[in-house]
Amino acid sequence: MDQSTAKPIRCRAAVSKAPGQPLEMVEVEVAPPRAHEVRVKIVCTSLCHTDLTFWRMKDFPAMFPSILGHEAVGVVESVGDHVEEVAAGDTVVPVFLPQCGRCADCLSPRSNICSVLAHRPGLMPRDGTTRFSLAATGEPVHGFLSVSSFAEYTVVDVAHVVRLGGGDALPPEMACLLSCGVSTGVGAAWKVAAVEPGSTVAVFGLGTVGLAVAQGSKMRGAKRIIGVDLNPDKFEIGKRLGVTDFINPNDTGEKNVTEVIKEMTGGGADYSFECIGSTSVMAEAFESSRMGWGKTIILGTDAGKAPVSISSSAIKRGRSVTGALLGGIKPKDDIPVLAQKCMDKELELDEFVTHRMGFDDINRAFDLLAQGNCLRCIIWMDGAEQKKTSS
Repeated sequence: MDQSTAKPIRCRAAVSKAPGQPLEMVEVEVAPPRAHEVRVKIVCTSLCHTDLTFWRMKDFPAMFPSILGHEAVGVVESVGDHVEEVAAGDTVVPVFLPQCGRCADCLSPRSNICSVLAHRPGLMPRDGTTRFSLAATGEPVHGFLSVSSFAEYTVVDVAHVVRLGGGDALPPEMACLLSCGVSTGVGAAWKVAAVEPGSTVAVFGLGTVGLAVAQGSKMRGAKRIIGVDLNPDKFEIGKRLGVTDFINPNDTGEKNVTEVIKEMTGGGADYSFECIGSTSVMAEAFESSRMGWGKTIILGTDAGKAPVSISSSAIKRGRSVTGALLGGIKPKDDIPVLAQKCMDKELELDEFVTHRMGFDDINRAFDLLAQGNCLRCIIWMDGAEQKKTSS
């Protein structure tokens, strides 16, 4: 179906109307896709800590009412004018980071930050409007991270969708995980750090991103991967995904984590990853890296945007710090590569899915993530699919 025949669709969406309050399941109207846009029927979505952060946020850039969600997989329902790379019926992964394929950044191997399509909080990137409204009143509803997957249908710019080849060969819940958290972690080890065989790695925070960093580092041949987390329950799953050593900051006695890592590695980790979003931990990760060549990669998001305190003299002694969105990967180029690695069993994603539920239970998923009781909860729009997957 193209733009000339596509009509508005009414469907259910879990709408955030106030910070920290349960999402409300309401009927929304989803407008047809405009030029360079794609309307997608969401098959399943998952919950990321970024959704949790913005759901709780009271100050700008929080917007209400809004439809959160940015990890998902779906099927193209209709396309707007000038869309050629996907068509109705294609399985796609929507991603928060665009890849226009034409700008200097998209054409360069040094960047994955598209310089043509700037992020417009709550709005479509090209015209600054929204495709959602409340069906009962017509009130506009904001989008989120150019995806808004907590709705049965959504509209995304074509630069924000990745077509997955081979139809539905990759199970939807596995494809879903590649749209943000797992790709961020694996990509950071692969693209940003370029972890070398035989190297030592420290991972601060063993959530989905941190565990994906561990798996990505193992795939790159790291010989020692040290996981740092306050939750001892993370250690067993970490071991299965490549973590060789564990540090619980509560169990280090009079020594701090940096001292322990330096003793374990003979001077510090070759690569240190911060996957929490704490500026104090970012500084700690840097101090845990090796003098001379240690590299610290910051992946966590600090909602308060506080500065990171790092000694200038330590920087001058050869250590470096860098950050990355989506683990430095270019979505359209690299997510299909990761999908193939999943098909070839090089990349194992089953461990990341700790819960599955239907769309009506989405608030329970928020509770589980807030309590630290899950890695990824797959939310099926069709409850029958959820039951089939869980059986």
